[in-house]
Amino acid sequence: MKFAHLGDCHLGGWRFPELQELNMQSFSQALDICIKEKVDAVLIAGDLFDSAYPSIEILKRTFLEFRKLKDAEIPCFLIAGSHDFSVAGKTFLDVLEHAGFCKNVFQFEERNEKIVLQPTVFKDFAIYGFPGKKSGLEIPELRKVAIDDAPGFFKIFMLHTALKEAIGNLPIEAISMSELPKADYYALAHLHIDFNVKNFVYSGPIFPNNFEELEELSHGMFYIIEHNQGINQFVNCRKIPLAIKDTLVLNISIDNSITATEKIISELNKQFIDDKIILLRLSGKLTSGKISDIHFNEIEQFAKDKKAYAFIKNISKLTFEENELYIETKDMHIVEDSIIKDYFEKNPSNFSDKIPLLIKTLGMEKQEDEKNQVFSDRLLSELSSILNFKI
Repeated sequence: MKFAHLGDCHLGGWRFPELQELNMQSFSQALDICIKEKVDAVLIAGDLFDSAYPSIEILKRTFLEFRKLKDAEIPCFLIAGSHDFSVAGKTFLDVLEHAGFCKNVFQFEERNEKIVLQPTVFKDFAIYGFPGKKSGLEIPELRKVAIDDAPGFFKIFMLHTALKEAIGNLPIEAISMSELPKADYYALAHLHIDFNVKNFVYSGPIFPNNFEELEELSHGMFYIIEHNQGINQFVNCRKIPLAIKDTLVLNISIDNSITATEKIISELNKQFIDDKIILLRLSGKLTSGKISDIHFNEIEQFAKDKKAYAFIKNISKLTFEENELYIETKDMHIVEDSIIKDYFEKNPSNFSDKIPLLIKTLGMEKQEDEKNQVFSDRLLSELSSILNFKI
């Protein structure tokens, strides 16, 4: 038996069109590999979409990709993640399921204050699933989870959550391996890391989801798992890289913004950047000039003239002698995150983890043909979930 384990696809997540396209291409390549490998099933452990309500264009592309699996007669089993989960209970995962492209394996009964998961049986697999939720709200519920046993089947538990053993020193809510019901394989997503310990595996993202992930991972990945039928022992657990474009990281230290443009272009000119993703990280302390003196448009145009695939900059490690706030329209999401992080480092609060979620939720757009009352109810439902009380 052979199955593919994917997660954290975040289709539609990038604001840079080139990287949003590359994200979709990585997903497409992953499914092509699954078909070529003739896997028995594909598992997607949450965050197929970056939002519970992706754009129409992203939906069209996604449907075409799932059509390939269906035509190859390979079933897909999935759960919602923290991004594509909705407390309103209606997401486009339901549309995919109703179209016959996939099966959501989150099935449960409540018994004696326990959440008892029911298996989805396919061939020799018994697949259980529990969705991820915003702000780690799935953790307390996971501690109440049990599974209905399926003797003789290879038990797969699909989860979208954080494991204590995987997060290191990160100050986030997490659950320990020992607190989870017994299974033969734990198909995990949520942490965008390459983690394979015993039978607990994070698939890694299909494509890195931000600047730092591109620095660290360079490209996406997923796993293909094989086991001996009826023996419940792994034959092979293979990590499959999805290296479509090369990534070049340029770390440049500056202290004078007046001469920085020339210095950066000079460094770029020394590199072969044709068809590569260029990650420019600036560091140092500016003692002369302002950040606005760096001509990023000119630098980006130079990179594009040398046929770079994409150009992204990061100035988070650049400091200033005077407080200066630099905002560029297409980097507003980065600016928001930086301002929030800086504020709550200086003003700690139990409410700090909810601010980014509230900003993102309040930025939700009304869908085409969606009635005002439906949109209002959806927005209030999401806010209620984040704030953990009824609005």
